[in-house]
Amino acid sequence: MSPRSGSIAVLDYGMGNLHSVSRAIATVGGNAEVTREPEVVGDADALVIPGVGAFGACVRALTERGLDRAIHDFVATGRPVFGVCLGMQVLFKESEEDPEEGLSIVPGRSRKLPTDVKVPHMGWNTVDWSGTHPYVDGIPSGTRFYFVHSYAPDVIEGTTVGVTDYGRPFSSVVANDNVFATQFHPEKSADAGLQIYASFVRAVSSP
Repeated sequence: MSPRSGSIAVLDYGMGNLHSVSRAIATVGGNAEVTREPEVVGDADALVIPGVGAFGACVRALTERGLDRAIHDFVATGRPVFGVCLGMQVLFKESEEDPEEGLSIVPGRSRKLPTDVKVPHMGWNTVDWSGTHPYVDGIPSGTRFYFVHSYAPDVIEGTTVGVTDYGRPFSSVVANDNVFATQFHPEKSADAGLQIYASFVRAVSSP
C-alpha cells in the first residue's frame, strides 16, 4: 500500500518510540505512517528514524530488514529525513558503544558520556544554538528538551546546530543537507518539541 500524499514514514525496525513520535506528528497536523517496508519508505514524502536502545542492535535490525539501504536511497533523493535519539546516532559512522558501523550519513561518531556525571543522561536539559535551521526557528537558545541517552556525538563544525552540556559539550541537534536529527526526544519535550515537529511537517507539506 502506497502512502498518501504528504506522508511521513516513521520507521519501525523493532526499536523505538515510534508510536509516541507518530502521535506527536499527528498532533501538529502531519500524516505519519508507521512502516517497516522499504517500498513504503521509498514512496513517502519524508522519513523519521526514531530509536531507543543500543547502537549495534539498532544497526543490525535496520540491516536485517533492508532498511539501511532504504534510508540511504531516501537521503539521496533530497527529501526530508528526521532522526530522533538513537535514530540520530545511527546516522553517524560509528559509536563507542559497539564495533558495528553506522550509516555514515552524517560525519562523526558518538562517545560515551563522562563517568563524573550520572549516566544515562535522563531528564530535561538546555540546548544552545550554534547554528541555524528552519526547524528550530523561533525557539530561544537555552530552551529545555527531554533527553534519555548514554552516548552522544561530539560538536562538529558545520554540522552541529544545537549544543548541550552534560559532563562535556555534545551535539544535541545536527543537520546535513536534507537530514536533521536530535539527540533529545521532541515528542517528550512539551511545546518546544512539538514546535520542531510542526516546522518539519510544514516543510514536508510545502510544494
